[in-house]
Amino acid sequence: MVIWLGAALIDLGHQVTFFCREGSNVGFAPCVTIDRQKPLAAQIPKHIDIVHAHSGFPYELGRPACQTIHDNSYEPRTFHQNTVFISENHAERHGGKVWVHHGMDPQNYAEPDFFAGRERLAFLAKAAWRVKNVTGAIKVARLCRRPLDVLGGSRVNFRMGFRVTFDPHVKFHGMVDDALKSRHLRTALGLLFPVRWHEPFGLAVIEAMYFGVPIFGTPYGALPELVKPHLGHLSADGAELAAAVSDASRYDNRAIHEHWKEHYSSRVMALKYLEIFERILDGEMLHDAPIEAPPTRDRQLLPWTA
Repeated sequence: MVIWLGAALIDLGHQVTFFCREGSNVGFAPCVTIDRQKPLAAQIPKHIDIVHAHSGFPYELGRPACQTIHDNSYEPRTFHQNTVFISENHAERHGGKVWVHHGMDPQNYAEPDFFAGRERLAFLAKAAWRVKNVTGAIKVARLCRRPLDVLGGSRVNFRMGFRVTFDPHVKFHGMVDDALKSRHLRTALGLLFPVRWHEPFGLAVIEAMYFGVPIFGTPYGALPELVKPHLGHLSADGAELAAAVSDASRYDNRAIHEHWKEHYSSRVMALKYLEIFERILDGEMLHDAPIEAPPTRDRQLLPWTA
């Protein structure tokens, strides 16, 4: 997301410098190596107008700055006044009020194919992470008797308590790049996304939307913001999701892509961040006081029935 945002800002006529670890190279913008043993403020070139951090920053940089928070936490946290969250739900759960949805740059992806035959389902997430609920996705695929491609996981997984999946209708592809994602999402009947936590955003959701793929997931976190009725179906009941998948032909693949174009391109994201940058450069604080956020991640998995 950080790379996509930087590229989109450059396309809009702005100069972008990345601050990163030694050896990093983005190819289209200068990179400044950060020495973690020295104060950050002293390492920022004088020509930088505003600093946008994604992993926290010191309160005093001597110049305008903001940060974007991407995660949930088991512990309470305090955030700077100029903190941006990645969905309305994500902001609300932290006690914040400023948020920007992620946007996707399609340059590394194939073109959508709205006339492709669509038979297989897709699951796109880190399958070893229990909150992503790959087992629930497999059950939904079985219920609606559709083959499933798992992008981001393996058939044998010791981290999930020695999980082995024998179902011949489920194919595990391991970690995937954009080309392999494109190959499977381009012809997917639907994306299964039955997460069992409050998803901060869900990049896989907008990647699927780009290809015109409807979303079948749980109503947690940001998903109700993203998945409107014409884009898919949300339920914590696997049987209900399976029934919705069985009726997937009612979704207009081209309309789903058009919705992505209007709301979730990297250009749209960059324009929203530019509005925030301008507010900060004009001397405004995004929040009236530092944000005292409660824990935003449950110790237990959220409800799911299959």
